[in-house]
Order: sequence, then structure tokens, then C-alpha cells
Amino acid sequence: METLAYIVLFPIAAGIVLFIFPERAKIAKGIITVIVSGITLYFSYRLFKASDQLISLSILPQLTNRIEGVEQLLTFNIDSLSRIVTLFISFFGVMISLYSLTYITLKKRIINYYSSFLITIGASTGAVLSDHFILFITFWGVLGLTLYKLIKSHDERSSAAAKKSFILIGASDSIMIFGIGLLWIISKTFTLSEIHVATDNALGVIAFVTLLIGAITKAGAFPMHSWVPDYAEAAPASSSALLPASLDKLLGIYFLARICMTLFVLNPWLHLTLLIIGVVTIITAVLMALIQHNYKKLLGYHAVSQVGYMVTGLGLGTPIGMAGGLFHMMNHALYKSGLFLTAGSVEKRTGKENLEDVGGLSSAMPLTFIAALVCAFSISGVPPFNGFASKWMIYQGIIEFGKGTGPANRVWVVWLILTVFGSALTLASFIKFISGIYLGKRKDELRDVREVNILMWLPMIIIALICVGFGVFANRLVVPNLIMPLVGDFQYEGVWSSGTVTGLILVSLFIGFLIHLLGKIKNVRTTSMFAGGEDVEGVTDFSAVEFYKTIGDIKLLSFFYKRAEKGLFDIYDNSKKLILGLNKFFSTCHSGELPLYAAWVFLGLIILAVILIL
Repeated sequence: METLAYIVLFPIAAGIVLFIFPERAKIAKGIITVIVSGITLYFSYRLFKASDQLISLSILPQLTNRIEGVEQLLTFNIDSLSRIVTLFISFFGVMISLYSLTYITLKKRIINYYSSFLITIGASTGAVLSDHFILFITFWGVLGLTLYKLIKSHDERSSAAAKKSFILIGASDSIMIFGIGLLWIISKTFTLSEIHVATDNALGVIAFVTLLIGAITKAGAFPMHSWVPDYAEAAPASSSALLPASLDKLLGIYFLARICMTLFVLNPWLHLTLLIIGVVTIITAVLMALIQHNYKKLLGYHAVSQVGYMVTGLGLGTPIGMAGGLFHMMNHALYKSGLFLTAGSVEKRTGKENLEDVGGLSSAMPLTFIAALVCAFSISGVPPFNGFASKWMIYQGIIEFGKGTGPANRVWVVWLILTVFGSALTLASFIKFISGIYLGKRKDELRDVREVNILMWLPMIIIALICVGFGVFANRLVVPNLIMPLVGDFQYEGVWSSGTVTGLILVSLFIGFLIHLLGKIKNVRTTSMFAGGEDVEGVTDFSAVEFYKTIGDIKLLSFFYKRAEKGLFDIYDNSKKLILGLNKFFSTCHSGELPLYAAWVFLGLIILAVILIL
């Protein structure tokens, strides 16, 4: 009980108290946030080591005893899934709060940033641990408010992104509440651990779809994804690293895992639906990422694309597939938060957000470059990093899924091809990201750029090291100890030895380093390029961004991109156009003229008469 209080209530209480502190006490508020996050992480680790159980947190025992149902409302489910997600949430709280001490300056100031930060941590852990739907949706709803507050909202772009995020999340929450009501009608309980609904009837399917909408909107999957890239572009990098990159993915996929693994028994057509959502999310988002010039928005689209792998893994319904989806959820939270933190460091030192305006920063910011490179390899599925380990499990899950006889099983090759193709496109776009920011020739205006201080580079390096560790020791330590307890034991379909591959890569790097040293034995004269007596070194510099512009000129992709720019695939923009169109129609109908109102009354009477007659 004490552990739960420190994990859930302590951050929320501390966040509320920080509202009292004046904004000029930014440093003090930041230090308090780091301390509170550290305490939360400690108790989350203690909870992680505990056994599965249901715990009732009686805040006011006298009130609990007098009011029927209060004790059940305050029940928390401590199982393998909730424990590991809680630990990850607390870990990111510490890393990003430490990073924010330097990153959140007066220029980047968000009113009550640290208050919203701590409330987000507490509400996130509360939602994950809740075993009662009323308590769950309360914490879940609070996160929609803090998501809105953690964006700057001092200019038109950020205000629009904040409003869009809030409306989409709020709308999906409303749909979720409707689904929770349907679950109560079916099962007569709000307790998550007691619900197990079949989807062989219309009511069960509708309940599943309503909760699915809430889960994929929070995670940022197609077609409820459009708030993520806009938020990533407009929000401070620390806010993006906390929410769209890590916590929202953990929460959305956690809830999707709950509804797929325990709350519902999925029929074959729902498996097909999840797989379609997964692969469409992978391909469409990564194609959009390829043409982005704002590196924060590029990361935002990749935060969407990677959700597709998680949805695909869970949609397979096989043990190894679901294990791969959950493992990828953890891996994505690591490398994507790391990528946003590196992007924030570059933005802080250069003041630039577009790839065309930066370049050649690897020597000026070596630690940031190393962290970004490791996280880029991870998200691209390059062995032996963690992203490859979880994607490999999903690929094997698809192969195992192909042994079934359902409608989705018979086209397993399609799912495999699209997921592998998505990973190849991810690697292509991160070549653009790394080369555009860190490689090539540095611009004259960036000559004085230096590495960020330890408070900013330390969280990035820690996350990068975990990405390496989760990949190298995936089979031997991570999967058996963290992933198998979530879904049970399973067998690999293929052969993969992360230790052997790591050894071979290290040997190749060592040989390459020796060749490099041998090449330096001979004296080689270097000189600038010239043609016809003219120095052309600056003229011949070719940006990686220019190469990727040709992708948008491909006819098939050009058709897709032009409609994407018009918001054809944005459910928010389409809904806004529909609502404004209806508003305009009704405004025209209500002109204030009496004959028109009389005509409407007469038409209404005719419609009522027809209904009564029929």
C-alpha cells in the first residue's frame, strides 16, 4: 500500500504543490521534480520485484467502510504487465526531468511545466495499475489535460497543435466511455480483472472497437495518428520525449494489450482488422517521414510508424507475436525518447529545426551524435540493437501465424513483406536524419556550436546504452526475464544469436580500425578541390535532403503526398471541415425570416406524419 502511494499519489500531490511556486523559481521546481521522480522510480522498482496481487488502496478507511463500492473502486492490479510498464514510466520521468533542468529555459518556458510533468507521471502509473474502469478512465482523462499543458501554446503553430491533440484525445476518450458502458451491460462489472468478453456478437464487437479507438489514438496509430507529428513539431523536445515518444506509447499499447489478451476473445476478423491497421500505420507514416525537412516532425511520423509494429504483433495473437509487440513497445519508448532528446540538444545549440539549416555537427557534439546514431540504428532494426530484436520476434510471429487457417492467416506473406519493407524505409529516412544533422560540411554560422552540458547528454547516453544492452542480451536476459512473464513461454521459429552477431560486429570494427591505422602510415597530401583554377569545394557540397526531395516526384507517391498535404488522411481536418460545413448549412437555414421558419415547421410535421403512418 505504501509503495502504491509513492508511485501514484506522491507525484500527483507534489505536482499540485508546485503550482504554488512562482515561475521564477524554475530551478527549484526542476530539482524537486527530479527528486520526486527518483523516489517514484525507487518504489516502482520495489513494485517490479513484488509478486502478482490485487491491492486496495484505502486512502480514507472510514469513508471506504461507510460507502459501498469505494474499496473496489480503489483496487490496483499488480501483475507482470503493469509492473514493467510502471517501471518504464518512472524511468523516463527521471531521465526527462533531469534533461529538462537545462533544456527548459526562459525561452522554452511552459507555464507550470514541472507541475504538469509530475501529474503526468502519477496519472500514467495510476492508469496502468488501476483495476477499476472508473478509476482508470479518471487517470486516463487527466493525461489528456497534461498533454495539452506540456506544449508551449504561445504561438499559432503550437496552439493549433495543442488544440488538435486535446480534441482528438478527448473525442477518443468519450468513445471509450461509451465502450466501458457497453462492457458493464455485458458483464455487469467495472473490474478489469473480472471481464472476459467474447466477440461473437454485435455488442461485443462494438465494445471492442470503441476501446480500440481509445487505445490507438493514445498510441498514435492510423487513422487516429495525425496529432502526433504536429505535436512533435510544435512542442519542446522534452515534452515530445515524455508523451508521444514514450508514455503515450506505453499507455496506448498497454491498454491495447489488455483488451486483446484479457478483456476480449478476438474473432478472426478482428485479428485481420488489427493487422491491417498495423501495416497501414507502418507504411503510410514512414513514407511521410521520408519527405520531412523538420527533423522533429520526421521523428513524430516515425513515432507513428513504429506503433504499427506493436499493433501488428498484438494482432497476430500468437505468443511470440504478442511478445514481440510488447518488447517493441519498450524498445520504441527507449530509442524514440532518446532521439527526441538528441533533437532537443541540437535545437538548443543551433536554434534550427530544419535539416537544411544544420549539418556537420558530429565533431562539435560527439556525445549527442553517438546517442543519436545508436538510437537511429535501433529504430531502423539494425542488429545487434534492441529494435532488431523485437522486430525479429514480430517477423517470426508472422511466420508462425501463417500456419493458421483464418482469413488473416492465409495472407501472412503480405504482413511479412510490408513490415520488412517498412523497416527498410525507416533505415533510409534515418540515413537522411543522421547525415543531414551530423555529417557533411558544417555551416559557417554553426562554427561555435558546442556539446550540451552533462544534465542533457547523460540521459541520452544512458538510454543509448540500454538500447545496446537490450539488443545484445535480448535472448539471454531481456526476453526470458522481462517479456516471457507477460505472455508465457514460446519457441523461436528461426535462429538468432545476439551474442554471436555482436562478437562478429566487434571483430569487424576492430579490423576496420586496423585498416584505418595502416592507411595513415603513408604520407598523403590533401588539398581542396578545384576546377579550371576555381575553388569548388563549397559548390560541390550536396545535402542528403536534396536527394530525398526526388521521392516526392515519383508519380504514385506524388499522388499520395499531394492529398496528404490537403489533409485527406487527417481525421481531425476532415471532421473539422464536416462540422464547419454543417454549421454553415444550419446558419443558412436559420436566416431569421418568419416564412422560412414556417416552412421548416410544416416540413417537420409532414415527416412526423409519415413516421406515424408507417
